[in-house]
Amino acid sequence: MAFIRKYALPVTLVSGLILFFVTGTHKLVSWETISNNYSLLKQFANDQVLTSYAMFLLLYVIVVAFSLPIALPLTLTGGALLGWPAGIVIIFAATMGAGIVFMAARTVFSDVLRDKAGPFIARLESGFNENAFNYLLALRLIPAAPFWVVNIIPGLTKMKLSSFLLATFIGIIPGTMVFVSVGRGFDTILASGQTPDLSVLSSPSILIALGGLGALALMPVIYKRVTQSRKASETK
Repeated sequence: MAFIRKYALPVTLVSGLILFFVTGTHKLVSWETISNNYSLLKQFANDQVLTSYAMFLLLYVIVVAFSLPIALPLTLTGGALLGWPAGIVIIFAATMGAGIVFMAARTVFSDVLRDKAGPFIARLESGFNENAFNYLLALRLIPAAPFWVVNIIPGLTKMKLSSFLLATFIGIIPGTMVFVSVGRGFDTILASGQTPDLSVLSSPSILIALGGLGALALMPVIYKRVTQSRKASETK
């Protein structure tokens, strides 16, 4: 039972990720596939609203939990199909999926990654140990690191699950709503069988806005460090 508790969840998540690529499922997830089936998806979303929300929630939890590299296309597609309500569904689903990865990192992942962590991961871990909530909040607001990486690193620290979930929930709200807004604009494009232009996602207006929010989240951490430096100087 101890072996199962330690390895069941991480092995399941890793196996799911491997199967996603080995079975060729990743090749089926493309804008061309979405565009070709968009009219059917849209019709189903309009006819079965609650069922669509439930299915989208479950699918998003699975994508985040298994760290499948399709969260962004799924977010944009959700915005096109479901509109603004997709944002609410995504925020809850992504938080739940991230929580699953966090718990997996607390088991076997913790030992493996601590031994093989590179400089980047080591710096992230150092920041979490100093001020876990604000540091995670800033990382959620600023997409500087892959979402799955930021799900794992806190699991290697002493951060509480409740703090992790709260910081994740709050931190992904702005970015999620921005991407859902962009996805809503893709509705007409996908309905006409065309492929959306994703260059809008890297526009300065979006990046600056998210960067500014992340900087605000780091202000308590910066203030704490400045205060500690002043106290250290005064004692010398």
